Amino acid sequence: MAEQGAQQETGAGRGNSSPRWASGFTAFAGIVMIIVGMFQLAAGLAAIVEKTFFVVTADYLYAFDVTGWGWIHLVVGLVVLLAGFAVFSGRLWALALGIVLAGLSAIANFLFLPYYPLWSMLIIALDVIVIWALAVHGWKINA
Repeated sequence: MAEQGAQQETGAGRGNSSPRWASGFTAFAGIVMIIVGMFQLAAGLAAIVEKTFFVVTADYLYAFDVTGWGWIHLVVGLVVLLAGFAVFSGRLWALALGIVLAGLSAIANFLFLPYYPLWSMLIIALDVIVIWALAVHGWKINA
């Protein structure tokens, strides 16, 4: 009986040597990617529809027009959202794409810091969590 419980916990006996919690972290990463994508879609729409929503306080080296940032966030948000759904397939390409897109999302939000600092730091933190979950636990699903 104890052996059967251990097999269920590790996934043994089903032809899968990865533990269940590893697939749980991968699902978590997919869900967070979907949420981050929706957040970025909202920020992009806010910048496109209401140009005075975001206020630039000083001149920065990487300054863009607020509408330009709106389109960048809209596109990045849509792609991250779709990649979040792809992560649920458990395919290696989806996990790699999730890591790459979370990295690009973090870079875009780093460049967006002068416009909306707290929002950008929140999204960067969520992107780092996604990268960690997919890099550490996602590969165990396909191993």
